[in-house]
Amino acid sequence: MRLSISHETTYHYDDQVRASIQYLRLTPHDSERQHVLSWQLDLPRPVRAQLDPFGNILHVLTLDEPHEAIIIGARGQVDIDELREAEHESQSALPFLRFTRLTEADEALREFARRQCFSRRDRSALIDLMHALNQHMTYTPGSTEVDTSAAQAFAGRAGVCQDHTHAFLACARSLGIPARYVSGYLYSENCEHLASHAWAEAWLDDAWYSFDVTNELARPERHLKLAVGLDYLDACPVRGMRRGGGCEQMHAKVFVSPTPVLLVQQQ
Repeated sequence: MRLSISHETTYHYDDQVRASIQYLRLTPHDSERQHVLSWQLDLPRPVRAQLDPFGNILHVLTLDEPHEAIIIGARGQVDIDELREAEHESQSALPFLRFTRLTEADEALREFARRQCFSRRDRSALIDLMHALNQHMTYTPGSTEVDTSAAQAFAGRAGVCQDHTHAFLACARSLGIPARYVSGYLYSENCEHLASHAWAEAWLDDAWYSFDVTNELARPERHLKLAVGLDYLDACPVRGMRRGGGCEQMHAKVFVSPTPVLLVQQQ
């Protein structure tokens, strides 16, 4: 499947911002499952790409002059291998056993993971865990904040894709399974869910397998990966700091659509 992406994020401020810095993980990279055909960032000024500690493509946008708005755009086309279920990497998966404040497993999460998986530590066990979390935590936009932890969202029995993913990571890591947060895009005909999405990957049998709790999908057929990390803070597409500006208003427009692949017949 070939996916076309158009993503624009606009920040408006009540007062002038004296200076700001934005960390952008908005550029996908090639892997066994996806091939980037074209990609472009539309930014207020040119910035160089670098790699962060998790291997994500990172751009750091620094604005030293006063400004009242920032517009950040990303667009391109990526081919997705719909049949590939796992991805292999040479880097160690062990760092993804570490809990963070957002993914700390309290006793309720640990007990939930034990009840769903018992002694099993295979893919079928984590698929059962994925389905159980989806049933326990109703997809409810606005029910949580960006800094809501997995334990808090689990106790409230509601959340969005970020909370579903954090809860899955907390459970998997409590079972001794390395698991990581994934940010990216999802093509879906269901308008209820935003095209900007988050899901989890777990390390099983020397490969990374996907688990999308929100959509109960264990195969990333329509998922385009941007970045990975221990939690949302490591992998979110845009994260920044500023001096001044007062109240902030953010508006994001994300469009993900399939693009027909034209086959050229040889004469």
